[in-house]
Amino acid sequence: MNGVEAAGQAPPTGPGRPASPRRWLPWLLAGTVAWAVLLAALTWTSVRDDPPTVREQRTLTEAGRVVDRAVGALVAAAGDTAVLTPPEIDRGCRVTPFADGADLSRGVDVFVAAGGEATLLEQVADRLPADWQAGVRSTSDGPRLRADAGEFVTVSGGVAEDGRVRLIADTGCRPVGDGYDVPAAGAAAAETDALGEALRALGAPAGPAPELVTAPCPGGGTARSARSAGVEAPASPAAALAPVTRVPVLDAPQAYAYRRGPVTVVADLSGDRIVVSANTGCPA
Repeated sequence: MNGVEAAGQAPPTGPGRPASPRRWLPWLLAGTVAWAVLLAALTWTSVRDDPPTVREQRTLTEAGRVVDRAVGALVAAAGDTAVLTPPEIDRGCRVTPFADGADLSRGVDVFVAAGGEATLLEQVADRLPADWQAGVRSTSDGPRLRADAGEFVTVSGGVAEDGRVRLIADTGCRPVGDGYDVPAAGAAAAETDALGEALRALGAPAGPAPELVTAPCPGGGTARSARSAGVEAPASPAAALAPVTRVPVLDAPQAYAYRRGPVTVVADLSGDRIVVSANTGCPA
């Protein structure tokens, strides 16, 4: 029975016949495990030592500090009538298909005479750090500012309405980490005093403590905005504020602003109620 094997008998493994795949299985498993260990070690080393290459490598906690510094730089570039707005956190975005995240944005509203919005945006772009590569371009929605504050924090700006420019620093969707640490408010006596004086001049009743928003200045110090809730508008807000006005900065239908020592008081007249803020900026 040459070349014929009996039923149920395994074939020999002599010359010319490949070894059973089972003999290679331990080696394949060992090689796979070694490769996984090496890949994990390289990944850990990269995360520890290398700069971020994607947004998802920095949490909201880490990116928040970049946003705070960016807002301070925007205040310094925008000038006297810059008003800090409260931080906003939008939760529920998806970092990956399996992980939730959050988006942090912080803003600065800047008031100018109507028609001066594009000039203000150009001024801000020129004053921002060179490595941000800030620029302004014309779009169908008006002039738009774009810049990169580093670590995938974007800066944008545009015309919110006639006489108001809005500048925003944004993280995009990030892992939450330990959450966003709001900068400490510190002392705001000068801003609180100036705000209270303006509200009394407008005939506003005593209200709750003002909302205080801060950001670190590029050269040291802190930018601060103390803002009131909306108050009833008198027939002529500018006339009502005239007795406390020191140095007028802006007198326009949408806003009235004046200096009180180091503080700039801005009355936003664009809504049904006046929103007053007292602001200490950053040196340009």
